[in-house]
Amino acid sequence: MTDERIASAWALLPDYLGQHILLSVSALAIGLTVGLSLAIIGVWSPRLRWFFLTAAGLIQTIPGLALLALFYPVLLALSVVTDKMFGVSFSALGFLPALLALALYSILPVLRNGVVGILGVDKDVKEAARGVGMTPRQRLFRVELPLAMPVIMAGIRTSAVWAIGTATLSTPIGQASLGNYIFSGLQTQNWVFVAFGCIAAVALALTVDLCLALIERGFAQRNRWFKLSGVFGVAAVLSAGLISESAQESSRYIIGGKTFAEQYILASLIERRLQDAGMNATRRVGLGSTVIFDALAAGEIDAYVDYSGTIWSNFMHRTENASHKEVLSLVGSWLQRTHRVTSMGPLGFNNAYALAMRRDYAERLNIHTIADLARYAATLSIAGDYEFFDRPEWKKLRDAYGIEFRKTRIMQPNFMYKAVADGAVDVIAGYTSDGQIAQYDLVVLGDPKQSLPPYDAILLLSPKRIGDEKFRRALDPLIGKISTRKMQEANLSVSRENGQLTPEQAADWLLHMIIPCPRGRSVHCRFN
Repeated sequence: MTDERIASAWALLPDYLGQHILLSVSALAIGLTVGLSLAIIGVWSPRLRWFFLTAAGLIQTIPGLALLALFYPVLLALSVVTDKMFGVSFSALGFLPALLALALYSILPVLRNGVVGILGVDKDVKEAARGVGMTPRQRLFRVELPLAMPVIMAGIRTSAVWAIGTATLSTPIGQASLGNYIFSGLQTQNWVFVAFGCIAAVALALTVDLCLALIERGFAQRNRWFKLSGVFGVAAVLSAGLISESAQESSRYIIGGKTFAEQYILASLIERRLQDAGMNATRRVGLGSTVIFDALAAGEIDAYVDYSGTIWSNFMHRTENASHKEVLSLVGSWLQRTHRVTSMGPLGFNNAYALAMRRDYAERLNIHTIADLARYAATLSIAGDYEFFDRPEWKKLRDAYGIEFRKTRIMQPNFMYKAVADGAVDVIAGYTSDGQIAQYDLVVLGDPKQSLPPYDAILLLSPKRIGDEKFRRALDPLIGKISTRKMQEANLSVSRENGQLTPEQAADWLLHMIIPCPRGRSVHCRFN
């Protein structure tokens, strides 16, 4: 199994590495240009120097992932405005927001080292240049910048390492990078992928830093060969990225996925189904709930699986109780009316949020429902995923039962189940379609007040795919065919410790359960 995962990681490397290199180098180039320009201006104006350094320093205080995420809604709104005013739109998902965020992150080291380097040039040297009649421009480019270049190169090296490292965080906004290994590996407990992504990112950062160190040494020792060697190395890295990127076939269809294992499986399932139908498709997974929905409505992805309760509570802001059929009907009409998004219908299983406890602990306290839990909550701890405690469903559940826990913890979804099984937390907000509930013998607590809505998994299509009959025909066999039991088995197959499958393998198995086929007829039958 480990050999298969290593082979799978190597197969993905050209795409991930190529896009990581292009993103990092492009951001560094912008950061270098802007940072050095601001440094030159700042040297001439102390007031502007203070402003530039303060602003660049404030940007550095923003966490990298937050800065990346903030650019998406801003660019999406800007794209809508430019489309209405000038008929020109652009993609707000993926490369552009990641590029702008990383470029901002790259400015400070270049700016600071540029200012320090230029101001640190010996005053006697400056006076000598002035004495021979050099203009301020000539002094800057012929004397000050060359002498300050070793210090400036140290700043460029720092910016390069920051850019390459932070680029791994671009996965949640739809930009492929070496971070895809890390995010997908964490969600599916594929530690080979996590290690592979970390090692590849470190190797890339060290390689670029070594090349820039040669250039820095060349300036310090005025050695042309060191400079040329460093420049050649950077050019080779950039060329490798361009070659890898150009070798990737552009995909006509883009399938989205959220940040947990089930979504990785479903995105792979849809991709496999399209490929079996002779259609070119790829995935963008690891996206947040709001980002993926906005991307679908804007036509930046073509399809993904969402949950009726998520749309009902988070986007429609509905709080009343309703049946499965009512929620599905109202959600479908709202999507079409407000966003021109089409719901092809439910896949057949319900993946609801549910509070779960270790069975022996729940029996000892005689807890069977959330109402029972409320009596003990003040002494217990609860863990949820990255979104749960900020979602309206949690607020409604908390208010309905008057429940307040001693401590709330946020965890990566797969770790929650191990945490409650080991006693690290007392309660988790789990998912009813997750096979780990049975694996760890957890009990799902009843919700007598029906505070949580139904979460039927529904397949959503973007507005631009409404009339694409071939696309719809390829996906139609999935509707109503995935039972909760099948989804639990598929989810468990990627999270269990022994005989663990990749999301792609689990998708192949699930597709064969849905659409049996003769041996060898289709790629998804290879596990038959």
